[in-house]
Amino acid sequence: FMLQNLSWHYTPVTYASKMTRALCLLLLLCTEISLIFAKLPDVCPPIISKSQWGGRDSAKVQHIIIPLKYAIIHHTATPGCSDQAACSQKIVNMQSYHMDKLGFDDIGYNFLIGGDGNVYAGAGWHRQGAHTRGYNTKSIGIGFIGDYSSTPPSSKQIEAAKKLIECGVALKELDERYKLLGARSVRPTESPGTALYREIQNWRGFTTTP
Repeated sequence: FMLQNLSWHYTPVTYASKMTRALCLLLLLCTEISLIFAKLPDVCPPIISKSQWGGRDSAKVQHIIIPLKYAIIHHTATPGCSDQAACSQKIVNMQSYHMDKLGFDDIGYNFLIGGDGNVYAGAGWHRQGAHTRGYNTKSIGIGFIGDYSSTPPSSKQIEAAKKLIECGVALKELDERYKLLGARSVRPTESPGTALYREIQNWRGFTTTP
């Protein structure tokens, strides 16, 4: 039995590269599991999971380096929703459009804020969304379900979004010195709507200059 008869060859560089990737994936998996089972900081709002709103699994998961520098606020520019069933259906439809029509790996937003005041998981924490070109690898995208061009979100929606952002800081997903942006500050869009954009100017971290 001779070594050269083996059907594979040991290559230290290739082996080390594969081991590094495997260890990185294991670390990311452990991080996600710890987030699921660990007691979340008190500031964190309840989050409706994908399985709860009927979402599909991501076609591909791209993790991003945390803590992130930006939180970017959007609106979906769609009709709103006032209860969990209606909001869930809208998010299901949105995910299907993003994945099947636009070719995204998942729904574009990391999180969504429903008209019922609930936070809904999209791509989620430490995963790359597809909400703001040029910023997807360094931000979380938060989409308010509805059109907030002339009417601002309700106080419970605003409170939910603020808690989500502070939760991100507490979990070290967001940098303590994060910058809060409206989508219109970094791309040619009306999002997050004039009324919502006016509202977020009073929030911690708001800036018009990235």
